[in-house]
Amino acid sequence: MLKKGNKLYSIVLGKCPKCHQESMYQNKNPYHLSDTLKMHERCSHCDTKYKIEPSFFYGSMYVSYAVGIAFAVAAFIISNIFLGSSFVVAFASIVGTLIGFMPIIMRLSRNIWINLFMKYDPDLAAKSKP
Repeated sequence: MLKKGNKLYSIVLGKCPKCHQESMYQNKNPYHLSDTLKMHERCSHCDTKYKIEPSFFYGSMYVSYAVGIAFAVAAFIISNIFLGSSFVVAFASIVGTLIGFMPIIMRLSRNIWINLFMKYDPDLAAKSKP
C-alpha cells in the first residue's frame, strides 16, 4: 500500500512528491513545534523546488479544514458511538483530538496540497545526484 511511486507514500511520509527519496521537512518530528512547517527549499536528490511560488502553501489551509473535519468525525464516532459517551464528552474528545493532532494535520494538509500539483517521476527517482 505504501510503496514508492504511490501518492499516498509521499503524503503519509512527507517525502518529495517527485522522487520520494527525501523528507520535505527539516525536522521529521511534527511535534517539535518550532520546526513543524519548516521545509527544505529543494530536494537534495532531484532538485525539485517545494515552494513553487510565493504563498503556495496558503492553499493547504483549505485542505486542512477537510482533514480537520475528518479527524473530528473520527473522534466523535469513536467517542460517542463506540464508547457510548455523552455529547459533552464527545465534544471534548473532538477538541482534544484537534489540538493533539494539529501538527500532523498541518503537515498532512501541506503534503496533500503539493501532491495535487506534482507527480512521481521514476526517472528522477532512479537518477543519482552527482
